[in-house]
Amino acid sequence: MLKQICEDVRTAKAKDPAAQGTAEVLLTYPGLHAIWCYRIAHALWGNGFKLTARLLSHLARLLTGIEIHPAAEIGDRLFIDHGIGVVIGETAVIGDDVLMYHGVTLGGNSMRREKRHPTVEDGATLGVGASLIGNITVGRKATVGAGATVIEDVPAETTVAGVPAEPIDDGAATIEAPVSGEDD
Repeated sequence: MLKQICEDVRTAKAKDPAAQGTAEVLLTYPGLHAIWCYRIAHALWGNGFKLTARLLSHLARLLTGIEIHPAAEIGDRLFIDHGIGVVIGETAVIGDDVLMYHGVTLGGNSMRREKRHPTVEDGATLGVGASLIGNITVGRKATVGAGATVIEDVPAETTVAGVPAEPIDDGAATIEAPVSGEDD
């Protein structure tokens, strides 16, 4: 567990340019606190202590503003920046090295006991207020823009934005500087 905490602190310091030091990250980063509580709750859940796991996740939500169901599957080095309003549902799966901003929802769209929450693959980035709904997959190193509503799979290394989210061409916004001495 200590090794995991050290790795989480290193990840936060690497992904947040506002991080001033190890003590600050350890003591004041609610995203990390929520993940640490999740890990304990997840272990409890897996060992049959489901009510205790749910109570711990509820306490973590009250303290951090981040709701992570103890049955969700979360990989290594997830960084939740700011965190308030994040919801990660029961059947959500999150890979390694994912960056998630505040207000993100990994929500379900079914009342049946089935895989009903998103899968987010390694290296993906989920922008502020993004809503990912249903049994969809956000591919490796994909980016979901702020405020996007994602209801279909997002291919690897693709950026999506809008409601509903659609792929965008990152190169379309390129502006070339004029060459010195050219007439306007």
